[in-house]
Amino acid sequence: MQVIVVGAARQGTALARYLALHGAHVVLNDSRKPSQLREARASLAGLPIGWVLGDHPFRLLDGADLVCPSGGVPLELPFLAEARKRGIPLSNDTQIFLNLAPCPVIGITGSAGKTTTTTLVGRMARAAVEMGGRITNAWVGGNIGNPLIDAVDEMQPTDLAILELSSFQLDLITRSPHIAAVLNVTPNHLDRHGSMAAYIAAKANILKFQESHDIAVLGRDDPGAWDLAGQTKGRLFTFGNTAPRELGSATLPGGSGSPEVDVHPEGANLVLRDQDSQKIIMPRAEILLRGEHNLQNVLAACAIAAAASLPVEAMRAGIAGFGGVPHRLEFVRNWGGAAWYNDSIATAPERALAGIRAFEAPIVLLAGGKDKDLPWDDFAQLVHDRVDHVIAFGAMAEMIAGKLREARGAGGPTVEVCAALRDAVAAAARTAAAGDVVLFSPGGTSFDEFSDFAERGECFKKWVSELP
Repeated sequence: MQVIVVGAARQGTALARYLALHGAHVVLNDSRKPSQLREARASLAGLPIGWVLGDHPFRLLDGADLVCPSGGVPLELPFLAEARKRGIPLSNDTQIFLNLAPCPVIGITGSAGKTTTTTLVGRMARAAVEMGGRITNAWVGGNIGNPLIDAVDEMQPTDLAILELSSFQLDLITRSPHIAAVLNVTPNHLDRHGSMAAYIAAKANILKFQESHDIAVLGRDDPGAWDLAGQTKGRLFTFGNTAPRELGSATLPGGSGSPEVDVHPEGANLVLRDQDSQKIIMPRAEILLRGEHNLQNVLAACAIAAAASLPVEAMRAGIAGFGGVPHRLEFVRNWGGAAWYNDSIATAPERALAGIRAFEAPIVLLAGGKDKDLPWDDFAQLVHDRVDHVIAFGAMAEMIAGKLREARGAGGPTVEVCAALRDAVAAAARTAAAGDVVLFSPGGTSFDEFSDFAERGECFKKWVSELP
């Protein structure tokens, strides 16, 4: 089989490695130059993989049996359009993994919170393994960590695979995970998908190919996720901030199906309810994660764990002591009397809103980066009401400043514009006062200055740590 893998980032190199080791003739194609891909090429040294770099020539499609674009490659790329025109099927590492995995697979998607939720479910599953349950090993990856195609040959039927899935990965799949969770659906990646309808359709693919024995997990409080309830084909588990009216009856939109299990706060505790019983998971006060959005992530993780038949004790162990993932409301240091937080993973206005809502102290907000054609009106209004000073930086600095000027009534934050993130850190150091929170929650992607949000977050932490 001749396979063209387009894009030599994490997903592309992992898939190329797997396919080459299993006898496929693989060509890795990337628009970048060889000098930009030294690390990727070194990681695949010694494998029978061809490289075509700097362009996407149509001649590569001659004799190709399969074309696999990586997640960051737009499906509108002329090379992919030509492949479809020739009738060459498209796939990706997620689809191939789902076809090969010998064990149950959990897939988790959402516009926000999926990294934290996936990490929590992984911690719960690993706790269950240590407790000597029926699961022998737990694998976590996908859009975070390592693509699990790298490990599929090591997996056993008694293992559990837990995938974070982006809309890019879901775009091409024709097979759904056994347990499919949609946390929320709000505007995101519209620069890639073109419309909200196309973005929702990509997210809905996680449910589309499930069967009657599979389980969907949906957030009841988010309209975008709950609107997908009518598309469930198997059992339904839910989570939300309040108890559902009832379980085990037709309470879903259109009357299709019924939630069997729900996780929600009740009094001082998080509880797991089904038709016959209620179990206390843990006191809410023991959750270390900041913000109401993180409460939703914890509830979601418990509902997903319940769908995987993990015990309550494992849920509790997974939550206990967990302070969050890197670059998500990550405390950096106290400096100048202010507490500095890194929220670089907030690459959409909706995520920045969650970061702002997590604090009650006066906020100096660093916002900017590159836009994804998303709506900013709600962001501008909350910033007007809750933030004392805004430092806008990067490619969309002037756009953010303009949105904030439009939202101004009486009061509102002072606004400063900087060319780059390092300049914004220096400006924040001049501005912040004792008792403030300096919140780096950009609302835009990193691609105007950095390779990804993680590199951006590491640079922010370095520059804050270097403040004298």
